[in-house]
Amino acid sequence: MRPRRVLLIQSSAEPCAELQAVLNFVECEVASCVPAQLGRETPQEIEAVFVFLDEDTETVLARVVERYRQVPLVLVLDRHKPKAMPPGLESRAAAVLVWPTNHRGLSDCLERLGQPGPARNSELFRSLTGNSPAILRTRKLIQQAAPSDATVLILGESGTGKEVIARNLHYYSARRNKPFVPVNCGAIPGELLESELFGHEKGAFTGALSARQGRFELAEGGTLFLDEIGDMPLAMQVKLLRVLQERTFERVGSNKTLPCDVRVVAATHRNLEDEIRLNRFREDLYYRLDVFPIAVPPLRERLEDIPLLVDDLTARLRAERRGDIRLSPAALRTLRRYHWPGNVRELANLVERLAILYPNQMVETTDLPERILEHLQPGDAAEGQEDHGGFADSKEALSLARLPENGLDLKEHLSQLECELIKQALEECDGVVAHAANLLRMRRTTLVEKLRKYGLRGEESPVV
Repeated sequence: MRPRRVLLIQSSAEPCAELQAVLNFVECEVASCVPAQLGRETPQEIEAVFVFLDEDTETVLARVVERYRQVPLVLVLDRHKPKAMPPGLESRAAAVLVWPTNHRGLSDCLERLGQPGPARNSELFRSLTGNSPAILRTRKLIQQAAPSDATVLILGESGTGKEVIARNLHYYSARRNKPFVPVNCGAIPGELLESELFGHEKGAFTGALSARQGRFELAEGGTLFLDEIGDMPLAMQVKLLRVLQERTFERVGSNKTLPCDVRVVAATHRNLEDEIRLNRFREDLYYRLDVFPIAVPPLRERLEDIPLLVDDLTARLRAERRGDIRLSPAALRTLRRYHWPGNVRELANLVERLAILYPNQMVETTDLPERILEHLQPGDAAEGQEDHGGFADSKEALSLARLPENGLDLKEHLSQLECELIKQALEECDGVVAHAANLLRMRRTTLVEKLRKYGLRGEESPVV
């Protein structure tokens, strides 16, 4: 089945208008927008995204991938303005269309989009959701590092999503069709780690009943992710350094040298410079790994991302049919006051727990765990109760209102009341129109019209 609902990202007005007309002709419903408006006024069910190749394509594509995770992408090349394809960019797209094209070329492209392709890992984007400067910098670094074969060192606290970044680096590289092999260096005893990484021959040690490939061989042509490399024993660090320098290794119990075409991505929660000073990590290995460092921000440094992360986590629960919840604005504000020692992993566990305890319900501040409520300031709980009660007060005022002796202009009175309730909703939702619309039980587009009517302003949900 070819896609019927298509999003067209405008870069140059003329070719975009031509392509839109042709897509309409072949019975595609087309929504178009400029990159700055991406995600604002587009249909909810997008089946394909067309992006014209220009100077900002990689940035736009990162935002498209974040917004429309399961939607196939088409890179459109302008035949009259040829540009070099940035390394690794083509591998991100489901199809490439050279424009202008003929009917057959466009039909073939649309048919390819309708064919099932490899599913993207549902964990691929976890923890990278957000619009804070910290996570935007991280995504920019991923975008810069992914097309190259440079060794990457990911630094960050436990639970920040270091493996997620490693998987993104692999997914957006030219090696994406080859294996991604993770190894937790801290979870494997030191005496077994050499065999785990390099493999062994039959009889190499007691219990080696047959030859076995190591992780380097399994990752050939792809990416090897060495998690918690700060926990690797010093003896193994020497052997790893040799592999990184010479791109060769030997299995345990063998003197046969094997070539190694593997991209290494390492990660640790430790401060390796401190480990070097304490003689627990080799300085030469550190500099070999630290070609392209990526520091992952802890959740406490991007608390403004929590509403988007919660939306993403609850959407995933719904998609996996593991429950559904909504958090009240007051509960979300409470989560933003917590320090999150377990980072995004702790937030994900909390959302899953709340979905079990309060299925298909609105979660209020008082429903949150005690450890989170303990971090509230003295006035915070009262604030949450006042916020929650604002609408109840307004409803009560409405039900108890008495008609003045001289009568009133009912239409004007109801308009004033409606305007006041909309203001309260925007205030409670920090100005985010989509959240205010949910609170008022109305469509977002309806609320946008009412904002124009009353001269009010709100903010769109951040989209990256």
